[in-house]
Amino acid sequence: MSLSQSPLTTLTRITLLFVILASAGPATGQTERFHWKSVNLAQVKLDEKTPLAFNVYQPDKKKDAHFVLVLLGRRYIELDIKAKLAYNVLLSDIQKKGSDIESDNFAVPSRLLATSAWSVRDVGPAQLIKLTLGDYGRVLEVELPHPPDMRAFY
Repeated sequence: MSLSQSPLTTLTRITLLFVILASAGPATGQTERFHWKSVNLAQVKLDEKTPLAFNVYQPDKKKDAHFVLVLLGRRYIELDIKAKLAYNVLLSDIQKKGSDIESDNFAVPSRLLATSAWSVRDVGPAQLIKLTLGDYGRVLEVELPHPPDMRAFY
């Protein structure tokens, strides 16, 4: 009796293993790559003053539009507008591709920055993101222009 149950048990185990591996998907252990494009008309203010060196980037993919990468001097900060979180970005994690940037996903708990007083508002032709950086104690304002509405031309 134990001989007849052994092949069935082995077959059941193999089937279960196959189902587990198939549900894991092909991207197990791989991190998502982001391609960041510069936002030309974006404005950045730190305590109501424009920094000497700044730039704002957004991902190519529309599904990742809630992420914003901000350059303040020599410091990069990734903002997650939907979750209202900010992440520290190391310069060594960024690869410049002309005026664009390629990187891994920085949204990991070990890179989380202390922030408070988040405000995301629509201010006419732009979206205004306001937050207080915990390590600086300063108010960061990022103004992202809305993409042009091309529906009238169709």
